[in-house]
Amino acid sequence: MAASSTQIEQLIAPVVVDMGFEFWGLEYQTQSGSTLLRIFIESEDGISVDHCAEVSRQLSLMLDVEDPIQGVYRLEVSSPGMARPFFTLDQYRRHIGFMVKVKLRFGFDGRKQFKGLLTGIENDELLIQEGEDEYCLPFEAIEKGSMIPQFD
Repeated sequence: MAASSTQIEQLIAPVVVDMGFEFWGLEYQTQSGSTLLRIFIESEDGISVDHCAEVSRQLSLMLDVEDPIQGVYRLEVSSPGMARPFFTLDQYRRHIGFMVKVKLRFGFDGRKQFKGLLTGIENDELLIQEGEDEYCLPFEAIEKGSMIPQFD
Protein backbone atom coordinates (compact mmCIF):
# COMPACT_ATOMS: atom_id res chain seq x y z
CA MET A 1 0.00 0.00 0.00
CA ALA A 2 1.29 3.48 -0.88
CA ALA A 3 1.98 5.89 1.95
CA SER A 4 -0.07 9.06 2.40
CA SER A 5 1.48 12.50 2.03
CA THR A 6 1.31 12.83 5.82
CA GLN A 7 3.31 9.62 6.28
CA ILE A 8 5.84 10.73 3.68
CA GLU A 9 6.13 14.14 5.37
CA GLN A 10 6.85 12.40 8.70
CA LEU A 11 9.77 10.61 7.05
CA ILE A 12 11.12 13.60 5.11
CA ALA A 13 10.76 16.55 7.51
CA PRO A 14 13.27 15.31 10.13
CA VAL A 15 15.92 14.68 7.45
CA VAL A 16 15.50 18.20 6.04
CA VAL A 17 15.61 19.78 9.51
CA ASP A 18 18.67 17.73 10.53
CA MET A 19 20.43 19.13 7.46
CA GLY A 20 19.84 22.68 8.74
CA PHE A 21 16.92 23.66 6.52
CA GLU A 22 13.28 24.43 7.19
CA PHE A 23 10.87 21.87 5.77
CA TRP A 24 8.35 24.15 3.98
CA GLY A 25 6.02 21.48 2.60
CA LEU A 26 5.48 18.83 -0.03
CA GLU A 27 3.31 18.09 -3.02
CA TYR A 28 2.60 14.42 -3.75
CA GLN A 29 0.79 13.91 -7.05
CA THR A 30 -0.01 10.98 -9.28
CA GLN A 31 -1.26 11.68 -12.79
CA SER A 32 -1.52 9.30 -15.72
CA GLY A 33 0.59 6.69 -13.93
CA SER A 34 3.39 9.17 -13.17
CA THR A 35 4.16 10.09 -9.56
CA LEU A 36 5.83 13.32 -8.50
CA LEU A 37 7.14 14.07 -5.02
CA ARG A 38 8.04 17.76 -4.79
CA ILE A 39 9.75 18.91 -1.59
CA PHE A 40 10.07 22.58 -0.65
CA ILE A 41 12.90 23.67 1.65
CA GLU A 42 13.67 27.10 3.08
CA SER A 43 16.50 28.84 4.92
CA GLU A 44 17.04 32.32 6.31
CA ASP A 45 20.14 32.53 4.10
CA GLY A 46 18.25 31.43 0.98
CA ILE A 47 18.34 28.19 -0.98
CA SER A 48 20.86 27.42 -3.70
CA VAL A 49 20.87 24.73 -6.37
CA ASP A 50 23.63 23.00 -4.38
CA HIS A 51 21.39 22.94 -1.29
CA CYS A 52 18.60 21.34 -3.32
CA ALA A 53 20.97 18.73 -4.77
CA GLU A 54 22.36 17.90 -1.32
CA VAL A 55 18.87 17.47 0.19
CA SER A 56 17.74 15.47 -2.85
CA ARG A 57 20.66 13.02 -2.42
CA GLN A 58 19.93 12.51 1.28
CA LEU A 59 16.19 12.10 0.73
CA SER A 60 16.77 9.66 -2.15
CA LEU A 61 18.90 7.45 0.11
CA MET A 62 16.31 7.50 2.88
CA LEU A 63 13.38 6.91 0.49
CA ASP A 64 15.21 3.96 -1.11
CA VAL A 65 15.53 2.36 2.34
CA GLU A 66 12.04 3.21 3.67
CA ASP A 67 10.35 2.67 0.27
CA PRO A 68 7.07 4.52 1.08
CA ILE A 69 6.14 5.12 -2.58
CA GLN A 70 5.14 2.23 -4.81
CA GLY A 71 6.61 2.13 -8.27
CA VAL A 72 8.63 4.74 -10.09
CA TYR A 73 8.44 8.37 -8.98
CA ARG A 74 10.24 11.63 -9.63
CA LEU A 75 11.75 13.53 -6.69
CA GLU A 76 12.15 17.30 -6.94
CA VAL A 77 13.62 19.54 -4.25
CA SER A 78 13.34 23.32 -4.50
CA SER A 79 12.82 26.53 -2.60
CA PRO A 80 9.19 27.71 -2.33
CA GLY A 81 10.11 30.60 -4.64
CA MET A 82 8.42 33.97 -4.98
CA ALA A 83 4.97 32.51 -5.67
CA ARG A 84 5.46 30.24 -2.69
CA PRO A 85 2.72 27.78 -1.83
CA PHE A 86 1.44 27.83 1.73
CA PHE A 87 0.91 24.61 3.67
CA THR A 88 0.44 25.79 7.27
CA LEU A 89 -1.36 28.55 9.12
CA ASP A 90 2.01 29.73 10.46
CA GLN A 91 3.26 30.25 6.89
CA TYR A 92 0.28 32.51 6.20
CA ARG A 93 0.90 34.30 9.50
CA ARG A 94 4.50 35.02 8.44
CA HIS A 95 3.20 36.67 5.25
CA ILE A 96 0.61 39.09 6.63
CA GLY A 97 0.79 42.22 4.50
CA PHE A 98 1.45 40.29 1.28
CA MET A 99 -0.84 39.56 -1.64
CA VAL A 100 -2.15 35.99 -1.64
CA LYS A 101 -4.49 33.78 -3.56
CA VAL A 102 -6.46 30.90 -2.08
CA LYS A 103 -8.69 28.21 -3.47
CA LEU A 104 -11.33 26.81 -1.12
CA ARG A 105 -12.49 23.21 -0.86
CA PHE A 106 -16.09 24.43 -1.10
CA GLY A 107 -17.83 27.64 -2.13
CA PHE A 108 -17.98 30.64 0.19
CA ASP A 109 -20.10 33.67 -0.70
CA GLY A 110 -20.70 32.00 -4.09
CA ARG A 111 -16.97 31.65 -4.88
CA LYS A 112 -14.09 29.26 -4.42
CA GLN A 113 -11.14 31.52 -5.31
CA PHE A 114 -9.98 34.69 -3.61
CA LYS A 115 -7.06 37.02 -4.36
CA GLY A 116 -6.15 39.93 -2.15
CA LEU A 117 -4.09 41.41 0.64
CA LEU A 118 -3.64 39.14 3.66
CA THR A 119 -4.43 41.64 6.42
CA GLY A 120 -4.40 39.30 9.40
CA ILE A 121 -5.34 36.00 10.99
CA GLU A 122 -7.96 35.69 13.72
CA ASN A 123 -9.25 32.46 15.25
CA ASP A 124 -7.62 30.35 12.51
CA GLU A 125 -9.30 32.44 9.80
CA LEU A 126 -7.44 34.38 7.12
CA LEU A 127 -8.54 37.98 6.66
CA ILE A 128 -8.20 38.80 2.97
CA GLN A 129 -9.02 42.22 1.59
CA GLU A 130 -10.15 42.45 -2.04
CA GLY A 131 -10.70 46.07 -2.90
CA GLU A 132 -13.28 47.39 -0.42
CA ASP A 133 -14.37 43.90 0.70
CA GLU A 134 -12.76 41.84 3.45
CA TYR A 135 -13.32 38.10 3.73
CA CYS A 136 -12.76 35.80 6.71
CA LEU A 137 -11.77 32.42 5.30
CA PRO A 138 -11.33 29.44 7.66
CA PHE A 139 -7.90 27.85 7.27
CA GLU A 140 -9.38 24.34 7.26
CA ALA A 141 -11.50 25.31 4.21
CA ILE A 142 -8.43 26.15 2.11
CA GLU A 143 -7.49 23.57 -0.49
CA LYS A 144 -4.54 25.49 -1.89
CA GLY A 145 -2.93 28.85 -1.28
CA SER A 146 0.09 30.82 -2.40
CA MET A 147 1.72 34.22 -2.39
CA ILE A 148 1.28 36.53 -5.38
CA PRO A 149 4.67 38.07 -6.26
CA GLN A 150 4.68 41.86 -6.42
CA PHE A 151 7.10 43.66 -8.70
CA ASP A 152 7.05 47.31 -7.71
